Amino acid sequence: MTTSGDRQGNGEVPGNAEELAEEIFRGLLSTMEIFNIYVGVRGGLYEALAAHDTLTPDELAEAASIHPRYAREWLEQQAVAGVLEAPDQAQEAEDADPYRRRFRLPAEHRRVLTSPDDPLYLAAGPLFMLGIAEAVPHVLAAFRTGEGVPYARYGRDSREGIAGLNRPMFRNDLVRSWLGALPDVLERLAVPGARIVDLGCGVGWSTLAMAEAFPAAQVTGVDLDPASIEQALANAAEAGLAKQVEFSCGDAALLSSAGGAELVTVFEALHDMSDPVAALKTARGLLGPTGVVLIGDEKVEDRFTAPGPTMERFNYAFSVLHCLPATRAENAQVEAGTILRADTVAAYAREAGFAGCEVLDIDHDMWRFYRLGG
Repeated sequence: MTTSGDRQGNGEVPGNAEELAEEIFRGLLSTMEIFNIYVGVRGGLYEALAAHDTLTPDELAEAASIHPRYAREWLEQQAVAGVLEAPDQAQEAEDADPYRRRFRLPAEHRRVLTSPDDPLYLAAGPLFMLGIAEAVPHVLAAFRTGEGVPYARYGRDSREGIAGLNRPMFRNDLVRSWLGALPDVLERLAVPGARIVDLGCGVGWSTLAMAEAFPAAQVTGVDLDPASIEQALANAAEAGLAKQVEFSCGDAALLSSAGGAELVTVFEALHDMSDPVAALKTARGLLGPTGVVLIGDEKVEDRFTAPGPTMERFNYAFSVLHCLPATRAENAQVEAGTILRADTVAAYAREAGFAGCEVLDIDHDMWRFYRLGG
């Protein structure tokens, strides 16, 4: 007998009304718990817990400057959800004072909630979810008018959420794994004066990771969003890389194509570009004779299939609520949405004048990587 869990795991649709209702309820529960995690992230509650072995509601209230009654309710909710531990509950009397109950953030959960460079860090996800939630009424209006929803409308939560989700990959995998698949490029980037251009750099975590790895290189990050560039400049200053790294606010498709770069990167940005072919033409013009373009974009299925697997569901949901509306707000020539398939990238590359578009053998759960050259 096939259970609803089996159906979900195989990407099948619920078989009847009850199963669909159960799946929607699970989604509602997950959403409410995600919003409670948002409170913990933005309120500094996890950081306060991580700094101590255990805390009572009163102690958390003092450490995080919140009201004790809210501290108690949030701590209890987090323990019931399994995020926190309540280590002494077995010894409690029925009439014990709930404000004396102690709570702990387990060490393994700190990796997920308070360690932004850890590969398992996901505390930025709830930030992105809140940014999406606030923009949904504007998305619905865009459905009726056909207009877009500007990226800036999604706000700080969305911007910092996306950046925070990608940061561990940039810090841990970009140089070691992704550029490791380009050994010839790695060798040239070690030469003093080598030039790297990071298109669609966001708040700069990818740009800074490359600057740290190649201290003799000249590194430039470019993004269309002014708030992202402002934050990237602050991140560079904090990392002590302000003199090595330059950030510029502008459209990648309209950049001056002064050649000489050994590497141009486009990470999770090509599908969001209003004119991806023009952007790739610019990238090609930025390259020196031996330079290459490295693209990392969503690892979607090769063709539309319904129902789809988990990541396809995730990417389509992302596309409807964020990527497609944001792209349409830029008078887009192309409206890929999040679902940018490999054959589409190859077609863009050919139209932009590249002789080759190679899918790289890089093991990654969410992204597919392309080397463009020639």
